[in-house]
Amino acid sequence: MEYLGLKEIRNGLVILEGVENAAYDEIVTVTTENEPPRTGRVIQIDGDVAVVLVFEGTRGLARSGTTTRFTGRQLEMNLSEEVLGRVFDGLGRPRDGLGSVYPRVRRVISGQALNPANRIYPRNYIHTGISAIDGLITLIRGQKLPIFSADGLPHDELAAQIAAGAGLPVSGNKAGDGFAVVFAAMGAQHDTAEFFRRTFIEHGSFQRTVMFLNLANDPPTERVATPRFALTAAEYLAYDLGYHVLVILTDMTAYAEALREISSARGEIPGRKGYPGYMYSDLASLYERAGIRKGATGSVTQIPILTMPGEDITHPIPDLTGYITEGQIVLDRALFHKNIYPPINVLPSLSRLMKDGIGEGFTTPEHPAIAAKLFAAYAEVGDARSLASVIGEEDLTPHDKKLLALGQHFEEEFLRQAPYENRTMAQTLALAQKLLDMVL
Repeated sequence: MEYLGLKEIRNGLVILEGVENAAYDEIVTVTTENEPPRTGRVIQIDGDVAVVLVFEGTRGLARSGTTTRFTGRQLEMNLSEEVLGRVFDGLGRPRDGLGSVYPRVRRVISGQALNPANRIYPRNYIHTGISAIDGLITLIRGQKLPIFSADGLPHDELAAQIAAGAGLPVSGNKAGDGFAVVFAAMGAQHDTAEFFRRTFIEHGSFQRTVMFLNLANDPPTERVATPRFALTAAEYLAYDLGYHVLVILTDMTAYAEALREISSARGEIPGRKGYPGYMYSDLASLYERAGIRKGATGSVTQIPILTMPGEDITHPIPDLTGYITEGQIVLDRALFHKNIYPPINVLPSLSRLMKDGIGEGFTTPEHPAIAAKLFAAYAEVGDARSLASVIGEEDLTPHDKKLLALGQHFEEEFLRQAPYENRTMAQTLALAQKLLDMVL
């Protein structure tokens, strides 16, 4: 069905009346004179009134002379193994000039709800080469483990390093066959997007990577579709082709801001800090697409990255993300100011699935004990530093002095790594044991 004219245009939305037999999530094509066709999605139906979210934005549209065609289908993506080594825009269209992907299958980007009874409990780890993560906040296959950052902290560099160096725990801890990365950037600057692309090429991981780039000058309405295209590609690679897929989504704050903008345009009653009341379920519809399905060889693991507004970990975005996911990796500005990279604060960080994915059969039998002891020892360092600031280091007990030394060596030798240094698990645990020997 085609309809001529619009009732209203409002901040990325167009509203039509007199619409018959429209369906929620139905894709429409919006055309106007001297403008290329645009893609939209029905996001609300009230009688014969349909609200359509236009992904490319509404600039240049007019209420008269605009034609809206309802396609009767949902938004789909062409999929085959050819997506590896490709760069797409936020709507899944090729951005690298290499033409369209020859489709083996077409999949609806909204995905399908996965019955919890069909999930396999996540076990075994993904090697990142970063000691703080591999040793103390281990990333488990099928897990969703976000990175909580803030403006000015090197989360982009950390995301690129993880994507370039992550792999299955095989000989030499290099990425083995059957491992792939799906990288989605939302609201990224041009130089940031180019940084990611260049990094993947320089470190030899580009051919196993699928990139989806929604740039800062792209319409915000496009950002709500970008992670769904990325996750659809990841699910195909994992459950159809048997890859173990690591999905990196950055920045989820940009996604949530787009969600708030759309909600405001729809005239919805705002929730906390103006975000829609359904933001929890919306984020869950993305995060819960991680996992391992029964009968499938592959897995989907997620690392969402978000910048905490005002560095407030209780802000709705990190707060709701923490409820849905299985832990978090927290970047720390104080460590960053000490020139420590990556500036991961291990004390507020945790991986809730770590205990079931390390130890005998996964990493090494001694890994759980070493990790627990090192974490406990470093937790005492803060108390020793506070006491030293009051009475002076020279009046501390011998044990407290050892703790001060442990804290310094932990940050300078264990946390600090050269950019793109890929440590083996054996190297990480050897460093950890060396630190423990200082206080035990």
